[in-house]
Amino acid sequence: MERAYRFRIYPNQKQCDLINKTFGCSRYVYNYYLDKKIKLYNESHKTINFYECSRDLTILKRENEWLKEVDKCSLQNSLKDLEAAYKNFFSRHTGFPKYKTKKKSRMA
Repeated sequence: MERAYRFRIYPNQKQCDLINKTFGCSRYVYNYYLDKKIKLYNESHKTINFYECSRDLTILKRENEWLKEVDKCSLQNSLKDLEAAYKNFFSRHTGFPKYKTKKKSRMA
């Protein structure tokens, strides 16, 4: 028998700020590399994979210091989500990956 437990957390203000920064940075990285993939494909009909995006992410973190404030795993996971969205688009013929927005939340 499997059981599921649901916990509710009550973060303090500092933790809320870090959570919001993490969501914002993950959304920025996802949208940045989606835009980069689209532009690269329109120019040269080539694409970049997860590993190239991951290498480029370190350069992006040097340019934007505020990306260093959050955990690196969340940024890597947003790149993995983008890669999975592209694979699903080409294999299952689902919709093209869309930009993430601050207004529309999965939590709602």
